[in-house]
Amino acid sequence: MVGTAAVRRWRPAWPCPTGLVLAPLRHGPGDPTFRADGAGTIWRAIRTPAGTATLAVAPLHDGEIRARAWGEGAEWALEALPRMLGADDDPAGFVPRHEIVARLWRRFSSWRIGASGLVMESLVPVIIEQKVTGAEAFSGYRRLVQRFGEPAPDAPAELRLRLPPTPAQLLAIPSWEWLRLGIDHGRSAPLLRAAEVASALERAGRRGADELDRCLRTIRGIGVWTSAEVRSRVLGDADAVSFGDFHIAGNVGYALTGEPTDDAGMAELLAPYAPHRHRVQRLIELGGVHRPRHGPRMAPRTHLPIPR
Repeated sequence: MVGTAAVRRWRPAWPCPTGLVLAPLRHGPGDPTFRADGAGTIWRAIRTPAGTATLAVAPLHDGEIRARAWGEGAEWALEALPRMLGADDDPAGFVPRHEIVARLWRRFSSWRIGASGLVMESLVPVIIEQKVTGAEAFSGYRRLVQRFGEPAPDAPAELRLRLPPTPAQLLAIPSWEWLRLGIDHGRSAPLLRAAEVASALERAGRRGADELDRCLRTIRGIGVWTSAEVRSRVLGDADAVSFGDFHIAGNVGYALTGEPTDDAGMAELLAPYAPHRHRVQRLIELGGVHRPRHGPRMAPRTHLPIPR
């Protein structure tokens, strides 16, 4: 049974679509740290600097968002709510230069880029998503949280909401357990290197996008794609482009020119949009625009263990 909650009512200056803004913080449909109930409330299990928290964010109603939180980190989570929902994102100066971008911007004009402020929360699942299919990545993260996480404070039992492991808990996982989770050494190794310097990474995140990018990319196994994926979620970086992705460059090229392109072509196409290049990338994703998939898709590897 859910205990007494701390409550915050917040009236954003725009019709904030809570589910759309918070969606990037969900890593796959089975993510145990992120649930949506039948009423459209988003439930998140969070490790805040003040302690663990369960956060429930109800959809916008009469211009107001109502949030509840439980646990030692409840007040931190409620204080962070506006930024998490995009209050710090400023689209002023964003000028669509392609008709499809203009059309998508009209369609998603209320969407903003949220900022969680929590580096490890996004970095761990993003590293797990490196160089594998989405299904493989999402199942690996789900197993990790289910096996080594813990129940979120005062969350409804039927949601089965769980907190992600702490850096110390990650470092204590034996090497063979990572393989049982379906996470190979090429991903578990950089993840553990990041866990060793987690406090420094969180501090870097508070110093801005450039410093976080620099610190992340000093870790062997973390490159431009991982850094961009993390910065967009943690800092709401509107210019963080996911170069090196298996699909994104092709989809951006197809959306803007009718032909797929590579990273170099995407860089050229998005250059006039700086400092809003991620905004264009994300609008194309929100609109479901992608190149025709006639060729073979990236297949999951067959040596992974059967899920436990």
